[in-house]
Amino acid sequence: MNLFKLIGELVVIYILYKVIFDFIIPAYKGVKVVKTKMNDMAARMQEQQRNNANTAPPPQPVQKPSKPASDDYIEYEEVK
Repeated sequence: MNLFKLIGELVVIYILYKVIFDFIIPAYKGVKVVKTKMNDMAARMQEQQRNNANTAPPPQPVQKPSKPASDDYIEYEEVK
């Protein structure tokens, strides 16, 4: 009986080893890499926005177009 218990414990230890080293650690490293790349990209975007803000001329106020004249409207007939 002790031999079966020992084999069972070894199987459980092996399964835990495979789960930890084949799933948990690579997932942790992947999340870490993605997080650093996202932070780098955000920093580059902020730098570009600062550079564009310094070089871009101030935007001109946009005037709303007046209502179109009544002769601009073209009536149409529905084709069936």
